[in-house]
Amino acid sequence: MLIDADTYQRILGEELRKLRTERGWTRKELGEKLQSGISLQTLATYELGTRQCSVVRLAELCLAMDELPQNLLARVHSRLFAHESGQVRVNLADVVADEQPELLPLRRWARGRLAAGGSADVRFDQTTLEQLAALCGLHTEELLTRLKKLSAAAL
Repeated sequence: MLIDADTYQRILGEELRKLRTERGWTRKELGEKLQSGISLQTLATYELGTRQCSVVRLAELCLAMDELPQNLLARVHSRLFAHESGQVRVNLADVVADEQPELLPLRRWARGRLAAGGSADVRFDQTTLEQLAALCGLHTEELLTRLKKLSAAAL
């Protein structure tokens, strides 16, 4: 299994930012909760994935946000390697924003799930992809290609 370092850093940054915003904190507020001094610019570069974060700093950030570092890393790993486990990760907000007529049944389901407060990030396994493809009147590979393009467009 190979790691794309840039993608890993970006996803790690997204997860750090998500943790912070879920708590309703600004970067400044998070910085004030850390043991060591950290500039707002440094914190921003961690969240943007443009700067590598040491293991100790990552642990400090996680613990300040009451998150176990291993849980954060597990989410990063899951997002990065979902396709290798026979799954495809899809952001439902991207599906809802898309206008491909063939994806209308999927778009309706995605709207309903988001309206009900469901997570925007979902993973579809092979069986689910096959069922969704049939619902959309597409071959499974065609649906997979379209979903991957949606995900890539969001990056």
